[in-house]
Amino acid sequence: MAAAAAPPRVFLELRRRMQNALLIVGEPKEEGTAVDISIRPSSFQMKTSEGCTDIQLPAEVRLIPSSCRGLRFLAGDGLHLRLQAQADSSTKLTPAFNQSLQAQEWCTFYCQSCGEIIIKDRKLLRVLPLPSENWGALVGEWCCHPDPFANKSLHPRENDCFIGDSFFLVNLRSDLCQPSPNLASVETHSSGNHLKWKPKANTKVICKRCKIILGETMSSETTKFYMTEIIIQPSEMNFSFIPRSPFIQSVIAQCLMELSSARSTFRFAIQGHDSKVYILLWLLNTDSLLIESLELSNSAKKFPLLEDIEKTNSSSPWNAVKVLFLPCIKNRNEKLASSWESDISVHSLTLPSTTCLELLLILSRNNASLPLSLRYMNSFQLWCSHCRT
Repeated sequence: MAAAAAPPRVFLELRRRMQNALLIVGEPKEEGTAVDISIRPSSFQMKTSEGCTDIQLPAEVRLIPSSCRGLRFLAGDGLHLRLQAQADSSTKLTPAFNQSLQAQEWCTFYCQSCGEIIIKDRKLLRVLPLPSENWGALVGEWCCHPDPFANKSLHPRENDCFIGDSFFLVNLRSDLCQPSPNLASVETHSSGNHLKWKPKANTKVICKRCKIILGETMSSETTKFYMTEIIIQPSEMNFSFIPRSPFIQSVIAQCLMELSSARSTFRFAIQGHDSKVYILLWLLNTDSLLIESLELSNSAKKFPLLEDIEKTNSSSPWNAVKVLFLPCIKNRNEKLASSWESDISVHSLTLPSTTCLELLLILSRNNASLPLSLRYMNSFQLWCSHCRT
């Protein structure tokens, strides 16, 4: 008995603020297969001779079937049409794994990759955002007298946590078993609730169990932990493992959303701790709701990092931020990267170099899962990152 033909792929993007939607129905696998498409206010349905696919929309979303327009067929992509939609545009998007710290809370810091405890039972008395990295250059515009902050650094006290664009600053004075006065040549390693200091030619903070870079030392007591490498949870909670790929996407989405909202910054250069630019990002919008039915690809079999992406791809609706990106490894797009570096409207985000490569792999895989017509805009590629309301 012949196997049933797979239903055509469906991709729906709804823009909450613009109150419209783009529906793409892919070409059937078998040539000549008839597809009957029915659009209702709360769902849409596809029928073939082999079966029926019915996709439900979230309760706050309504399509307006009578507004269908722009019907066209693109070879290799499928049927495209646009229609009006009604959606709650006031819904606030937050990353799927939002690490929101609260003052007066007992917290434990974990290595995201392996779950090793880095800091145990730390009570945070103050949780404060850091100013932008270029705040010193603006002091002259604020003060009519000599700069009162000249040659002063912002370092947290013992029970403080300062939050930067992509990192946490914490004071590890009570966690150092062998403090060293010479931080230009030390490397810290985690061991339970302690850090072992060893002579080294750098100041990287490395997880003792899995050997990944967690951050770097900033002074004899202050350590910077990258948000992509650390999970912070209330001490009364047990550690819950979060898959690497969704976690990286969520952290990057959070950074882009917060920076675009607070500073009206929409272009970003992702650079490694080696100061090399790996990716250029251009934030398009944060109000997309996506529904897609995807076939299982072979990419995840080749790259275990991508296995969790495949698990999250289903017909369930998910909120997303849309970003254009360009890879800059192996001297690609070198001229554009150089011009962005000198542009004051471009914001740099520093991550471990290995995480930059992980992010690039995730971006490329996500881009390859989109319909062909949506993968590129001029020379840029498109990425849609998962978020939640």
